[in-house]
Amino acid sequence: MSEGDAPTDRRMLEALVCPMTHAPLSYDADRQELVSKAAHLAFPIRDGIPIMLESEARAVD
Repeated sequence: MSEGDAPTDRRMLEALVCPMTHAPLSYDADRQELVSKAAHLAFPIRDGIPIMLESEARAVD
């Protein structure tokens, strides 16, 4: 965890789904992202808060 990052509640993350596909998300602790394999998007987690906006997500292969 880098400076300024808040702790992430894994239980909260497990309850979230992709806002586009409603598929489960996987948590990438190294990148601080929630990854939707179904949508091929990675949603950032900033200061412990998942940013679940398509406009904030990055495309993944």
